[in-house]
Amino acid sequence: MKIKNTILMSACFLIYAWPLLAQQKGQWVPGQFGLNAGVIPDPGVTYANLALNYSSTQLNDSNGNSIPGINGTYSFWVDENIFYYVPNHKFLGGYFMPYIALSYANGELVANITGTSLGSGGGGAGFADMFVQPLNLGWHFGKRVDFNAGYAFTAPTGSYRAGASNNVGSGYWGNNITSGTTLYITKNQGATANFATDWEIHGQKTVASVPAGQTSKITPGQAFTDEWGIGQVLPLKKDFSQLAQLGLVGYDQWQVSSNGGTYLVAGIPVDASKVPYYSVHGIGVQANYILPAKNLVAFFKSYDEYSAKARPEGRTIAFGFSYTLKIPKAAKPAAKP
Repeated sequence: MKIKNTILMSACFLIYAWPLLAQQKGQWVPGQFGLNAGVIPDPGVTYANLALNYSSTQLNDSNGNSIPGINGTYSFWVDENIFYYVPNHKFLGGYFMPYIALSYANGELVANITGTSLGSGGGGAGFADMFVQPLNLGWHFGKRVDFNAGYAFTAPTGSYRAGASNNVGSGYWGNNITSGTTLYITKNQGATANFATDWEIHGQKTVASVPAGQTSKITPGQAFTDEWGIGQVLPLKKDFSQLAQLGLVGYDQWQVSSNGGTYLVAGIPVDASKVPYYSVHGIGVQANYILPAKNLVAFFKSYDEYSAKARPEGRTIAFGFSYTLKIPKAAKPAAKP
């Protein structure tokens, strides 16, 4: 389940410290995967809904320390609708599993800067950037490993205007190379280790100068995200018609290449590559409720970030469900004579 970071930091922080002007969180918001990262949907159509909230009251510098004198709240909600289609035949020994994610986002930023008369509030709401994965293949390697890999792109369909405080789009195209792996530790596949990755390569975007009045072009640096989880399935009924899955989950995200282009600060061009790289690390828990016969899974995840550099440090929660309409439908058991 992929999701884009559709709400960016407001320019109110930029008045305090211009280097944050170039700071770009990745389009990929961590918290998408945890348990079952490599699991391949059954042939048919799968719909998944993921609601994600990120909230923070702390902005960190490039050393991971909270910037003194800045306080407030930064938060956003994204509701994501994901549609998978898996044909009932194999390709290159695996299953073709493209999907699209359509999202609605809203966010809020209220900031105060100690020792000044400056204060700012911002936020926006609307349909966000669209995530499309036209190439995605998944394989079952025996009964021990499920693995998938693919290419996706992020289309800047969310509204964006350079310098605005109510943007819900990132303002640039993105390319994503993804993978997901689930290792079944036990023979009954109850215990799993999971790992998902996303490599982001970004296009050019237009940004406002400080103070506002002019614009310039920059290319946000590439980013790498991994998400992991270790879980165990437990039967809630003896006939295994209801299952619970509990686990420890986490994520890590790094900027891995410098920004390109220049910013205008007080009319002076500034090399965007000089801006510090960002990173973030979080850990949490996940709980799933599974109805195998109905092809239905509900989930809840909560993460606390324990380290962040050149970006906010906060908390992520995500919850939702997925349902698969199998095509063809599973055959009914034969009637007893």
